[in-house]
Amino acid sequence: MRQDGFRAEDIDTSRPHPARIYDYLLGGKDNYAVDQQAGDELAAAAPEVRMGLRANRAFLRRAVRHVVGGGVRQILDIGTGLPTSPNVHEIAHEVAPDVRVAYVDNDPIVKAHADALLGRSGTTSVVLADLRDPRAILDHPDVREVIDFDEPVALLLVAILHFLTDAERPEQIVATLRDALPAGSFLVLSHATGDFADRSDAKAVYNRATATLNLRSRAEVERFFTGFEPDEPGLVQVPFWRPDTPPPAGSEEIGFYGGVARKRANRPCQTG
Repeated sequence: MRQDGFRAEDIDTSRPHPARIYDYLLGGKDNYAVDQQAGDELAAAAPEVRMGLRANRAFLRRAVRHVVGGGVRQILDIGTGLPTSPNVHEIAHEVAPDVRVAYVDNDPIVKAHADALLGRSGTTSVVLADLRDPRAILDHPDVREVIDFDEPVALLLVAILHFLTDAERPEQIVATLRDALPAGSFLVLSHATGDFADRSDAKAVYNRATATLNLRSRAEVERFFTGFEPDEPGLVQVPFWRPDTPPPAGSEEIGFYGGVARKRANRPCQTG
């Protein structure tokens, strides 16, 4: 048993894992044969998947620069996945070197790789925890070591909520995280959708993985932003969120929505 309560046998390499599939499709090496097979099946079922994942990663980079440029100096990245350079802290530090980042993932392999890459700098932490228990994340000492919830926080939920079923109450999970954030905080969120194509074959690939894929419509994804005010251009397909280069051909078929929104101070009721 390791100090964080997870054992080596908790690492399931018999079934594909979303973080490792993602790594494989982005050209990484931290994956297994089962992940590679699932990634190839996913690409066959949804030919634009690699372009979509690259677009999602580019959205993450733009969004991190945006929130740090907006004054936020601490980031809580839940569902971080396997380290892919540039990582969130590297992107943030290009804008402001004093940004602190807490990474959270439920895959012990992700944590092991992130620990090896990041070490213990005092400005980053890597936490093994599950989004399904948001209170445990918020109260985790390694999160609290770098995140001060009395100051604005950028909460990153990038390509993670679609691995929660409706029965797991993802809206309530996001609301719990939102309520812990002070005014001036940001939500950065992206989510897979079937609005632009039938993705039943892609869902079938994930049904054999350690997490199912739950595609949601634009209206369903918008509900995760309750309590936040969207920054322009609102919730859009990720290639079209403040692009810094012209979106590539075929971007209109990418099945990822993305958006950035901020938590405002409560306004007093007007009377009289």
